[in-house]
Amino acid sequence: MVAPTSPADIASLWQATSVARPAFGSLASDHAFDVAIIGGGYTGLSTARYLAKSGLSPVVLEAQRIGWGASGRNGGVVSGKFRIGFKDIAARHGIDTARRMHALGMEAIEHVGQLIEELGMEGADYRPSGSLRCAHNPHTLDVLKSEAAWLRETLGDRGVSMLDAGAVAEETGARGFAGGMLNHHGGVIHPLNFVRGLAAGLKAQGIALFESTPVVRVGREGAGIVAETPAGRITARQLVIATNSYSDLTPATAPVRKAIIPFRSAMIATEPLAGTPAAGLLSTGRSYTETRRMMRWFRKSGDRLLYGGRGAFGKTDTESAFAALEKAMRRQFPALAGVKVTHRWSGLVAMTLDSLPHLGRLDDRVVYALGYNGTGVALASGIGRHVAALVAGSQPDLGLLTRQPLASIPFYGLREPAVRLVAGWYQFLDAIGR
Repeated sequence: MVAPTSPADIASLWQATSVARPAFGSLASDHAFDVAIIGGGYTGLSTARYLAKSGLSPVVLEAQRIGWGASGRNGGVVSGKFRIGFKDIAARHGIDTARRMHALGMEAIEHVGQLIEELGMEGADYRPSGSLRCAHNPHTLDVLKSEAAWLRETLGDRGVSMLDAGAVAEETGARGFAGGMLNHHGGVIHPLNFVRGLAAGLKAQGIALFESTPVVRVGREGAGIVAETPAGRITARQLVIATNSYSDLTPATAPVRKAIIPFRSAMIATEPLAGTPAAGLLSTGRSYTETRRMMRWFRKSGDRLLYGGRGAFGKTDTESAFAALEKAMRRQFPALAGVKVTHRWSGLVAMTLDSLPHLGRLDDRVVYALGYNGTGVALASGIGRHVAALVAGSQPDLGLLTRQPLASIPFYGLREPAVRLVAGWYQFLDAIGR
């Protein structure tokens, strides 16, 4: 069943192919729970699931609708990697830390499959097909070769291997890559159906979830927390902030807002490719990324090709940004000449100073988890177990994710021009092959 769209929906391919939306009401009166969670994306929903499993009563408060934010707009790539490579983590923080971070990534991938199976998610369409990182020049190919060898020899990861230029061209249908690193871990998913399936599973278990319920203020009351919404108050013993790149919707999440830089990521999708010269592109069903600093990524969903990229596009979408993305796609895949683009959309990625997600406490009552740097499908849905453990008083071993206190971005008011400047510099370096 395909869900109808509404003014609150994003006109994405995921909306056009989604299962029916679970029905959730908005908060209309005062209630008391053990834990209030701001944010109904992967992190908030997963946290609620594991808090309930531990015997606590959670409530999820979503300002918009389930799937409105990054959890329903992303590219649907299931990955256990971090923005910093494991080899670099070992060089900076030691091999034991690298091993733990690698284990966390693998656990997050496995957890996606577990959630889908346990909750019987309709339409999640998870395909553990792996990913291919395509080297855009010989230098980056050498870097990938070194990384793959290190992963196999040092971490014992046998899920990575190298492909030469011919194999990459044959698999992708794109020319110009020097080779690539094949990673058999993870795969692709329908992200909106995944988040909706997770929310429906919570509803079936009796866990409270309210949509169209922005938390406008958070305060202390006795030994607990009060979360105020336009139509009611939630009193709780603890609060979890799980708003990620959408932490500026209300003042209630101001304590974490300046810890991340929202970076716009745009996507386009073609019409079905059957019967066109492009029908054979990306035949394995994997996801693909480039090694360029201003990374492009691509994958198939059904019979359509999706193409995405990051850029300093500002607060709203622009015609020029999508036109540039489409031009890059057609240059990379000449077989798409004459194939129509039917969907265009974008969302925000939460970038952090150290390029790592962060989980921790602001104080004795408030826990936060955010900053997935573009790899949040598996990591955000998997981190809920650890957020729940932290709320319950445990100290989970999360490697670098909990070692550093949440730090504000210096000169936060200049973040937009700074992002544009950095993006322009990266585009220049990519253009000259550095």
